[in-house]
Amino acid sequence: MKSTKQFHQKLINACKRQDKKAQLELYRSYSKAMFLIAHRYVKDKFIAEDVMQEAFVKAFKNINSYKAEVAFGAWLKRIVINQSIDELKRNRLEMVSINEEVYQTIDENESWEVDNSITTQMIIEAINNQKEKYRLVLTLYLLEGYDHKEVSSVLGITEVTSRTHLMRGKKLIKEYLKVKNYAERY
Repeated sequence: MKSTKQFHQKLINACKRQDKKAQLELYRSYSKAMFLIAHRYVKDKFIAEDVMQEAFVKAFKNINSYKAEVAFGAWLKRIVINQSIDELKRNRLEMVSINEEVYQTIDENESWEVDNSITTQMIIEAINNQKEKYRLVLTLYLLEGYDHKEVSSVLGITEVTSRTHLMRGKKLIKEYLKVKNYAERY
């Protein structure tokens, strides 16, 4: 593993010197994974391809800011996610904060457990079938591991809205999975 890490660090160092072969090698190493991340957000393979490529351009342009405090893949993933969110915002998708007075207390300790017959793929499918505002929060929070402060910062919404969208999205997912699971059994 060290040799792979050392090899990647050599590529990164070469990229910092604007070495085009090193950039191509890093692109080949990470492009498939970064495409999947972009596609998870923008839902269109052609737009996801554009987002992924724009993210690589941005990464190579700013590669000197990469300090190896996190893995290169994690650093690049954050750029791809931000680029995806920017694309969604450009397309003026619904990202309206709700009125804070309508906010109800959310029990963050509520269980996220689901029936044993529910697979991870079924949960991801359920997330992908939600409205954009719920899907983005659910994806960032559940799949990417962001906290509400990070979600609110990335999406430009309040933490209250992030929590509310998560709660409502979770409820919709449970309903979706109940219907789906029932339909598959009978």
